[in-house]
Parts: sequence; C-alpha cells; structure tokens
Amino acid sequence: MKTPLERVAEAKAKIVEISIDQFKCKDISNCTIIDVREGHEHEDCKIENSINIPRGVLEFEILKNCKTAGLETEIIVYCKTGGRSALAAESLLDLGFSNILSLQGGFDAWKAG
Repeated sequence: MKTPLERVAEAKAKIVEISIDQFKCKDISNCTIIDVREGHEHEDCKIENSINIPRGVLEFEILKNCKTAGLETEIIVYCKTGGRSALAAESLLDLGFSNILSLQGGFDAWKAG
C-alpha cells in the first residue's frame, strides 16, 4: 500500500506546478482558479476570484461550477500546502483537461509570499 506522501509524489511527477512568483506575474483573467480545500477553509480565507470545489467532489462538480470548463481551459488548482492540489491536478488530467497547473506550496505559500 502506498502512503499519502507517495501518492502525492507520483502525482507531482505527472503534473505541472506553478510557483508563487509565476502565479503573481500571471495574467489570470482567462483562467479558472479552483480551491480544492474544504468549504470552511475557503470561507476563512482564499485567493481572490477562486471558486471552491473540494477535492472529494471535484470530478463530479467541475463542469457544473466552471463557466468555461472546456478541456483546454487553463485551470490553476490550490489547497493548503500543495498535496491535495497535486492529486486534484492529476485527476483533472485523467478526465481529459489539458491545461492544468497546481500552485506549488498551496495557500500557505501564497499567503507567506
């Protein structure tokens, strides 16, 4: 059986991560930012213009909650530290989305940076 950290490491090997500096310099007007943390975490504090779709329901809710959720839509996912978002990015790739980025270090890194 794999540990959660092993699963995250495997996911990170398959996805593209974006650093906090890259994120801050990025024109995000045409991308969808998804917070995959739980609802209460998102309500406490979030990255501006992000929508909340918890990782546990992401596959079920992605098309309902994203206005422009075409398969080529640029989607940036984040969580608290980067683990859940790596797994979420991998799941979105498995669904056929092709332009997925995971925020390296998650919300904690964004808040600190």
